[in-house]
Amino acid sequence: MTQQIRQAADAALKGQRPDPDLAAQWIEPSGLDQLAALMEAGSLLRQTHQSQEVEFCAIVNARSGRCSENCAFCAQSAHHQTQAEVYPLLDADEIVRRSRAAGRAGAQRFGIVTSGKACPEGRELDEICRAVERMADEGAVSPCASLGLLAPEQARRLADAGLRRYHHNLEAGPTHFARICTTHSFEDRIETVQTAREAGFEICCGGIVGLGESPRERVELAQAIAELEPDSLPLNFLNPIKGTPLAGINTLTPLQALAAVAVFKLFTPRAHLRTCGGREQILGRLAPMMYLAGASATMVGDYLTTEGRQVSEDLEDLHSLGLNLAPTVAAG
Repeated sequence: MTQQIRQAADAALKGQRPDPDLAAQWIEPSGLDQLAALMEAGSLLRQTHQSQEVEFCAIVNARSGRCSENCAFCAQSAHHQTQAEVYPLLDADEIVRRSRAAGRAGAQRFGIVTSGKACPEGRELDEICRAVERMADEGAVSPCASLGLLAPEQARRLADAGLRRYHHNLEAGPTHFARICTTHSFEDRIETVQTAREAGFEICCGGIVGLGESPRERVELAQAIAELEPDSLPLNFLNPIKGTPLAGINTLTPLQALAAVAVFKLFTPRAHLRTCGGREQILGRLAPMMYLAGASATMVGDYLTTEGRQVSEDLEDLHSLGLNLAPTVAAG
C-alpha cells in the first residue's frame, strides 16, 4: 500500500487525482507505516507547490448567531441551544481595527465572516464594502469574506470594493450533506462557489471532517472540492459543541486527522491546504505534524465561536520545523 501512495504522489505532481477507492483505504490509516507514507506524499506536494513558506490567515466573526440554517455542527444555528454569542454586524471601524491587529500578528489574509444563510443586503452590505475598501487601500492584509450564499450582483459590489477572495465551504460531501443540513442543498453551495469564481474572486473552499461520515464519504468531499479547483482549501476537524446535534459524536483521532490532511492534499496539490477549526483539540501535541502531512497554511487566533492558539505558539511550530512565515501583503 505504501508503494501505491508513492505512485499517487507522483501522479498528483502530473495533475492526476488518486483512485477514490484506494484513497478511502488510506484516509483511515491502518498503521504508522501507512501514515508515514501519506505524510511523505503530502510533504512532497507541499514543498513542490508552496516551498517552505506557510501562510497565516485570521477572521472576524462580524455578525454572530441566529442563523436560519440547521447545520448540525454549528453553534450559531437558531435551531440549536448553545452558548454562542448573538450580536448584529460590527461596524467598518471595528472590522478594520481587527484586520490591522491580525496583520501585525503575521496574518497575510483577513476574512469577514457573517452568520446567516446568505450574503447581507442593504446597509449591512454597504458597511462590509466600506470595511473591504479600507482594508484594500491600507494593504496590510488581503481582504477575504465568508458571507453565505452569494448572488451575482452582491459579488459585483464586493469585487468593486476590492475583495480578493471569497470563502464558501462545501462542509460535507454530496452523499453525507443531507444528514448534516436540510435547510439548503449541497448544490446551493456549489452554485455560490461558481458565482464567486465568475465574479473574479480567488476561491477558498473546503469542509469539515469528523461529521460521522464514512471514509468513502470523506473522500467524496475531497473529490468535490478538487472539482472546483480552489486556490485555498480550509480543512476543519469537528470539535463537537454542546447543544448541537453532533455534541456527543466520537471525534477523529490525531492520526485520522493527519491522514485526512495528506489525502486532501493528494486531491488538490496546488491549493494551499489550510488547517482551521478543531486543529488544536483534535491534533493536540501532534499539531506541528500537519505541515509534514501537506498543510501549507493555517488560521491563527480565534475561530467563530471557539478559541484558538496564541500566534506565538504557531510561529514556534514553524521555526522548529525549519519553515518560514510567508511575507505579509504589504511586504510582498
